[in-house]
Amino acid sequence: MIEIIDNPMRGAAPEPTADATIAPGDPTSFHRKFADYAPTPLRDLNDLAADLGLAHLYIKDESLRLGLPAFKMLGASWASYRSLVERLGHVPEWATLDELAIALKPLHPMSLATATDGNHGRAVASFARRVGLGARIFVPDGTAQARIDAIRSEGASCEIVVDGTYEDAVARAGLEAGDDCLVVSDTSWEGYTTVPAWVIEGYTTIFAEIDAQLAEADLPQPDAVMVQSGVGALAGAVVARYRRDADDTTVLVCVEPDSADCLMESVRAGHEVEVPGPHHSIMAGLNCGRPSPVAFPAVAAGFDKFCAIGDDDALAGMRALADRHIVSGETGASGLGALLALGGAVALGLAPGASVLIISTEGATDPAFYTSVVGRSPEEVAR
Repeated sequence: MIEIIDNPMRGAAPEPTADATIAPGDPTSFHRKFADYAPTPLRDLNDLAADLGLAHLYIKDESLRLGLPAFKMLGASWASYRSLVERLGHVPEWATLDELAIALKPLHPMSLATATDGNHGRAVASFARRVGLGARIFVPDGTAQARIDAIRSEGASCEIVVDGTYEDAVARAGLEAGDDCLVVSDTSWEGYTTVPAWVIEGYTTIFAEIDAQLAEADLPQPDAVMVQSGVGALAGAVVARYRRDADDTTVLVCVEPDSADCLMESVRAGHEVEVPGPHHSIMAGLNCGRPSPVAFPAVAAGFDKFCAIGDDDALAGMRALADRHIVSGETGASGLGALLALGGAVALGLAPGASVLIISTEGATDPAFYTSVVGRSPEEVAR
C-alpha cells in the first residue's frame, strides 16, 4: 500500500559544501573526457502522460551510463577522482583515462574501497580498473549473485559478504581506509562527509544534460520531479538543481521502499532516524536504513513530499517502461511505480497538463529476475 506525506521540515535548502584543498574543475567537463561518454536519452512518454493527466512525462533513461547499467558511475568516478587528486596533491594534466592512469602512478599501490548493494560498488570498481588501481568492494548479506558477479567482472575483490545490512557493510568498508586505500562511499558518517558530498556533485551531470535536452527540444521544465532514494545522494543532487533559485516552485517527491523508508521517517520525526533491518525489498539499491548525514539536511529542507511504495508498485513501473521499450530494473522503475500508484497529477497537487520528470536510474542489473518480471529479456525489450 502506497503512503505519501507532505514534508513537515520543508524550508530553505542549505548550500552544499565539501571541504577540499584542490578544485579540479566541474563534474560534467570531467565526465566528457571519458571515451564512452554520451548524454543518456530523455524520453517524453506522451501516451502514459495523457493517462495520468499530464502534458509531459519525461523519463531520463540511465540504463547505460559510461559502460555500466546505472547512473552511479557519475558520482563514483567524480568522488574517486577528487579523492585521488587530494592524495596526489595537485591536479594532473590529462585528456584520456589512460593518461590519468599514468599520472596516478606515484600513488601505487593504491586501492579504492566501498560498500554497495550493487551499482555504486561496481562503478567504483570500474573506475579503479580504468585508471590502474585495485578495488575492495563489500556487500551486505542477500545481495543478488548477479550483482556480485558484475562487480567481480570489473576486476574487483568482492569476496566479503558482510553478515547484516547495508549499514553493516558500510562500517566494514570504512575500516579499509589507510595509506594504500581510499574509501569512496556514497553515504556519510561522523568525520566522513567530504567524499559523499563529491558523489552528490557527480550526479549533477544528469541535470545539466536534462536542461540541455529540454532546451534543444523546446520543451518546458518539469513542474514536478519524482526521484527514488536510498541514503539521499541522488536526492541531494535534485535539490542542488531545483532549489538553486529561491522562487523555484518545482514539486520534489522522494520515493522509497515501505520497508526502508528512512528519509520519510526522519522528516516525520524531525531528525535523522534509523529504520531497523533487515531490508529485503526487491528495490535493492534503496534498501538503506539510515540517511546520509551529509545529504539529509538538503533533502529534508528541499523536498515537498515523501512517498513509500511496495514491491508490487516497482514491478508495475518495470512493466510499464518495458511496454515502451525502456529497460529499467527494480530500483530504476520505482519512481514511475509511485506515480502510477498515486494516479498522476492530482495526487501531487499539480494542475492538469503539468510536466513530471522521472529518472530511471538503472537497467536490468539482475537480468534473470528482470526477464521473470516483464516476460521478455532486456535485449528483447530494448529492440
